[in-house]
Amino acid sequence: MVGTPAVVSVAIAVAAVSTVAGVLSFGRGVFALISDMRTGKPDRTRTSHPWRRLWNTVWTVVSHRTFRGRPVVRAAHWLVMVAFVVLVLTLLRSYVQIRYPAFMLPLIGSWFIWGWIAEFFAWAGLLGIISLMVTRVVVRIRHRDNPKSSRFYGSTRWQAHFVEWVILLVCACVIVLQTLDCAFEAKDPSTAGHATVLNYPLTFWLTSFVEDWSATALANGIVVVSALKILVSMSWMTVVGVSTTMGISWHRFLAPINIFAGREVGGAKSLGALAPPLVQGEYVEDMDEAPDDAVFGLGRTSDLTWKDRLDTLSCTECGRCQAVCPAWNTQKPLSPKLLTLALRDNAASASQVDVRQTDGPTTIESGISLSPGSFDIRQALAADGISVPAGEAELVPGVLGDQMIWDCTMCGACVEQCPVDIEHVDRIANLRRYQVLMESAFPRDLAAPLKSMQTKGNPYGRPARARLDWAKKLDFDVPVIGQDIEDASEVDYLFWVGCAGAYDDKQKKTTAAVAELLHTAGVSFAVLGGGESCTGDPARRAGNEALFQLLASAAIETLNEAKAQRIIVTCAHCFNTIANEFPQLNGHFEVIHHTQILNRLVREGTLKPVAHEEAQKITYHDPCFLGRHNRVFEAPRELLGGIPGVELTEMSLNRENAMCCGAGGARAWMEETQGERISTVRMSQAEATGAQTIATACPFCTQMLSSAPGFSQAPEVKDVAQLLVEAVRRGQPESHPHQ
Repeated sequence: MVGTPAVVSVAIAVAAVSTVAGVLSFGRGVFALISDMRTGKPDRTRTSHPWRRLWNTVWTVVSHRTFRGRPVVRAAHWLVMVAFVVLVLTLLRSYVQIRYPAFMLPLIGSWFIWGWIAEFFAWAGLLGIISLMVTRVVVRIRHRDNPKSSRFYGSTRWQAHFVEWVILLVCACVIVLQTLDCAFEAKDPSTAGHATVLNYPLTFWLTSFVEDWSATALANGIVVVSALKILVSMSWMTVVGVSTTMGISWHRFLAPINIFAGREVGGAKSLGALAPPLVQGEYVEDMDEAPDDAVFGLGRTSDLTWKDRLDTLSCTECGRCQAVCPAWNTQKPLSPKLLTLALRDNAASASQVDVRQTDGPTTIESGISLSPGSFDIRQALAADGISVPAGEAELVPGVLGDQMIWDCTMCGACVEQCPVDIEHVDRIANLRRYQVLMESAFPRDLAAPLKSMQTKGNPYGRPARARLDWAKKLDFDVPVIGQDIEDASEVDYLFWVGCAGAYDDKQKKTTAAVAELLHTAGVSFAVLGGGESCTGDPARRAGNEALFQLLASAAIETLNEAKAQRIIVTCAHCFNTIANEFPQLNGHFEVIHHTQILNRLVREGTLKPVAHEEAQKITYHDPCFLGRHNRVFEAPRELLGGIPGVELTEMSLNRENAMCCGAGGARAWMEETQGERISTVRMSQAEATGAQTIATACPFCTQMLSSAPGFSQAPEVKDVAQLLVEAVRRGQPESHPHQ
């Protein structure tokens, strides 16, 4: 039995025309994407250990492990993803069913398990996409009074709606087809035995709505719905083929490739260390060995590597990065998503764009507002006859504006949240590197600390002889390597004090507290004193890679000469640099954060804290470079929990979701001139817990939160070590110096 000839003829024509258009358009899109990525500079660091990368890619895609904190969205997206793959087979069947409605797929078509799989994922995909559509509407309603607070602000709305309705219609077509198939088979004695609930488990109940239809009517229904399914699917292929920057569609093909080509072979997020500069496709860990004509960082569109371009093309515009960005959420120009989209669209249009400079703000189609004087890359109007050669558009300030890249605290929240492993922080670092190393352009606030690091070995401009001032009030001697002992092999640990711990008055208390606790516990340690210098973290994150390599190399040489093996640090930034970035320069040391060793000493009973007269309600602030970048979440909390009388209460944003204090990315030395202070917002979150004290584990966090304006009765900010030393002293009758 077949459908009415006229119906079949129209259906065949619709299927043929839409398929030709869809395949040609999609093929054109694939070719354009490949050409776009081939235009990028080489990056040969992305294909090592291919089997390990492949396994990580498969596991990441199947497990959806990169979806953070949204279990419903994660489940819905997983179901839609699998439905997209499984239901491709039903699309192939539809082509034949236009002519032969009773057609079944070879081998698996009459297998009841296939019926279960097809129907389950048709229904699951339908419910999943409805859930995602509802989520988008709910987010829009929730943020209607302040659209910029929505993670979808700046995303291209029509693309999202188009994809959602395509998936919904395809899933609905499969369900309707299964229903019609079941009723149609029941009309034919030769196939009636297949029309059972076993083969149609989730649509058998729907056949009651069409069981009175004639065989011809059912056949026509199958033909029409099959043609509709093909039309919808091919419409999707046509649209995405034309719109190669439609990441919400292309990510299903590009995201696995992007994950495969991630910076970390094992699949870890690109957190912790920054990637060294890339020159001629290879990392340059010694800039003195780079060619004379080397370009460091990203300055023009032509500097983007193929991986940079793949990153931007993989963006789904989901806005998870934007939702957690401390800069964007305190009304600053930077949004990791909008930065990525601007780079994407600029790169995609670089081959044919003419550039027009604008006098006032220009609102472009996705809702991004470009600052005055920026390049309107989308309209591509040669109003003044100014033409920029392909790939030569200046990224800063041309595409991104002057301020955007300097607002980043490099907290890594965007990288942590991105489901397709976009490397936002590395890209911003490379944008800064170009500005500093190639253009000598950077915020005025950074001039003094960068010069001080170069001339004094610290960003505070203080002399080396003052590095031991913190120890003057201690009632015991702190041995100095090279003066009191020959090298670090004579003690258990080398205590790396850090610049803030040595020079900042508030941080000197933390340094002294750690030293006193180690001394009380009988742990032998020594310091470098005036021989210590900056690790180079502020220089590297400010874009001055040359200064970082100079400082880091000097520090590594000093540590090697001191025969340092195990190093205790109190600064989260020093911890990250020594542990993760010194190995890039062949400096390999065991690094322990002070919260880790102090926690161990309390657990072993070597340090015995005693409760305060009154219960203490404390909240803990996770430093980004200790927590999110290095996954040290529990040691500080266990340590605080080990102090009797302490009630630990969490802020709304904690652990990997914690909000930055505002000091990272060298921003400790830059003023916030737009929007709210990041530290003020974080202090508000701490105040909301009702805690009397905010515990920190990084000197810059202590500094930023302590100086947050607008709090007349703010919670006291103390390092975990200060709280512990107070508790330990309570158990010792003898007096201790006030630090």
